[in-house]
Amino acid sequence: MSDSVNAGELIALALKRSGVSHLFTLNGGHIWPVLTGAAEHGIRIVDVLHEQSAAFAAEGWAKVTREVGVAAVTAGPGVTNSTSALGQALGADSPLFVIGGRAPEARWGMGSLQEMDHVEVVRSLTKKALTLGSAEEAYSLAAECMRTALSRRTGPVFMDVPVDTLMLARRTCPRPPST
Repeated sequence: MSDSVNAGELIALALKRSGVSHLFTLNGGHIWPVLTGAAEHGIRIVDVLHEQSAAFAAEGWAKVTREVGVAAVTAGPGVTNSTSALGQALGADSPLFVIGGRAPEARWGMGSLQEMDHVEVVRSLTKKALTLGSAEEAYSLAAECMRTALSRRTGPVFMDVPVDTLMLARRTCPRPPST
């Protein structure tokens, strides 16, 4: 890995270092950097035919393993298609992390493809819902989401990532935490 990595790879690195082995998804342009980062770090990508299937598969993974199930979905309907699984995870105390693509921050409010405020849609279905504000925060916020999903009372968390932020590079890769 080079010294310069994009936010998608940083998110994938945080997942890998948190013990994630599988990422459930429906491939979409808004999340490609996360998917390519996951592939580079040896996380198995399970590509399904519908976002709802991806989110429910991740929730099922969490139920069976008691690890965090992780799904990555594209913006707009990709996120709304994951809401039933978020609700199920909340009711079942399943540790679930859904990463949603989002319209570009630089074009927010201009009617970009699939532009909507996902955080407000999922807030009542999650322990925590947030938007990644910068590439510099990608690793730390993804790791925080993993910890939050596993903290008592376990449950779902959501982070959406504007596609332009996702592709931004950070100069250095964070070092693994010392144990």
